[in-house]
Amino acid sequence: MLNKVIIMGRLTADPELRQTASNTSTCRFTVACDRNFVGQGQERQADFITVVAWRQTAEFVSRYFKKAV
Repeated sequence: MLNKVIIMGRLTADPELRQTASNTSTCRFTVACDRNFVGQGQERQADFITVVAWRQTAEFVSRYFKKAV
């Protein structure tokens, strides 16, 4: 069984590519996702989701994903 999650949001910083001791690529980054609802008289809130990518996905993310300025 394969779990799949789709997260849409903004990167909080550029992803950082690292190698494990066994030379496996890993990449960690955080995505800020706005909540769909806003309470009466409140500001819009966001959830910050930490994501870890492995192997080819990690290399792809570190190569093509950058924080927008």
